[in-house]
Amino acid sequence: MMTMPYRADPAELSVANALLASIAEEMGAVLGRTALSPNIKERRDYSCAVFDRHGALVAQAAHIPVHLGAMPEAVRAALPLAPFRPGDLIVLNDPYLGGTHLPDITMVSPVFAGQRLIGFVASRAHHADVGGMAPGSMPLAKEIWQEGIVIPPVRLVAAGRLQRDVLSFILRNVRTPQERMGDLQAQIAAQKVGEARFLQLSQRLGWRRLASLMTALQDYSERLTRAAIARIPDGRYSFEDFLDDDGISTEPLPIRVTVEVKGDHMLVDFTGSSPQRASPINAVAAVTRSAVYYVIRCLLDEAVPANDGCFRPVSICLPEGTIVNASFPCAVSAGNVETSQRIVDVVLGALAQALPGLIPAASQGTMNNVAMGGWDPERGRPFTYYETIGGGAGAGPLGPGLDAVHTHMTNTMNTPVEALEMAYPLRVMEYRVRRGSGGEGQHRGGDGIVRTYRFLCPTIVTIISERRRFPPWGLQGGKPGLAGRNFLVRASGQQVVLPSKCQIEAQAQDSLTIETPGGGGWGPL
Repeated sequence: MMTMPYRADPAELSVANALLASIAEEMGAVLGRTALSPNIKERRDYSCAVFDRHGALVAQAAHIPVHLGAMPEAVRAALPLAPFRPGDLIVLNDPYLGGTHLPDITMVSPVFAGQRLIGFVASRAHHADVGGMAPGSMPLAKEIWQEGIVIPPVRLVAAGRLQRDVLSFILRNVRTPQERMGDLQAQIAAQKVGEARFLQLSQRLGWRRLASLMTALQDYSERLTRAAIARIPDGRYSFEDFLDDDGISTEPLPIRVTVEVKGDHMLVDFTGSSPQRASPINAVAAVTRSAVYYVIRCLLDEAVPANDGCFRPVSICLPEGTIVNASFPCAVSAGNVETSQRIVDVVLGALAQALPGLIPAASQGTMNNVAMGGWDPERGRPFTYYETIGGGAGAGPLGPGLDAVHTHMTNTMNTPVEALEMAYPLRVMEYRVRRGSGGEGQHRGGDGIVRTYRFLCPTIVTIISERRRFPPWGLQGGKPGLAGRNFLVRASGQQVVLPSKCQIEAQAQDSLTIETPGGGGWGPL
């Protein structure tokens, strides 16, 4: 006898989506409130999501796009560890097995109603150090092993029992084990809350009805996404932009895309993009897909549930061995944070040809990553710190770009000066809006940020930034925003201009200034 598909009315779907998304939101609240490091506790550099029993995304919190679009890969990478048992928890960070870059540690927990697997909950958090050749685990590496400890999918908790040997192995390979322990415990707590809330929802609705509602939500999002794509004029739209360099050489790296729209389907083809490099600028396929899915999500109404259904109408061509689909064992730490931003820029640039009255100019196009560490003499222990810095948002047809915000693939907060200075041997000497850095136009681009750190002890610093050579472009006659700038002022007063990507050894009383790019302007003056 054939089973008829479950038909839910719009109100029921809306309630189900809110209930499922609330699981991810509560997981995030627990993770942020219980974490130890400022990067997770203050900047909220983490993401949480809910998946069905097949590993397809069902709901997510409003966290970080580069995490969320790639997290389904992590859940799928955990599936070969089946059969699962209640109380299992899988941990991983391998970019070639479901991760994004090594500092992003992902946890995946199966959720059971009795002995029946009903879905998964997952969290991903950026840990300020996971070992490797430089504090902060964002070095100018040439292969992945130089970037830190590589964790394939493995059980950290098996049937409710913490695997202390696995935990000890991880902590032995990082510079700040106490801080990492606190953050890992926060993630475990978030996972437990997610499991409990998912189970409660299953008990409330019944597992069959819940499974049907999850499928119906995905199908609903697919229909709405197809309708949005169908409103784009059919055609082929191409765009090219460049990364400043790969951090090893000064050669610019092209990223090329052709977006083909045909009816309610979209093909995004990156043929012609730069070959992979012996540097950390490479992105794994999951990161590139995440950036493309983010752009598609931006085309949708906010009310469209964010789940696997949004991805179905989009095909992506990723030539192997390029910086948008790197092959093992390429280094990839910067691909997650910087190449992902340029991927967004080129896809938006292509779509601007089809939707000139909708797409904004380029935003700052970088996360301005600063990783640092050394020996803290006051506290008598090693320290590591990582943060990204906001900049200008691109202006659009409806108005100017925002000043001093995180844009596109990052959605973090800033680290308050007080929190940074309380935890580390650093002082923030300047933190202000970089006035006049936004591009001119009918609508002006948003201004960037100026942030200056003073080091109180010798510190190794890695900077991974972009848009220092190629400024954020304007649209429809708008002018580009100002490019960013990095420079070091020695205690002696000597100023050293730094490239977009570098590693330096700062001494006590040296100062580092990061000036972030402004957004592009939109429309003629």
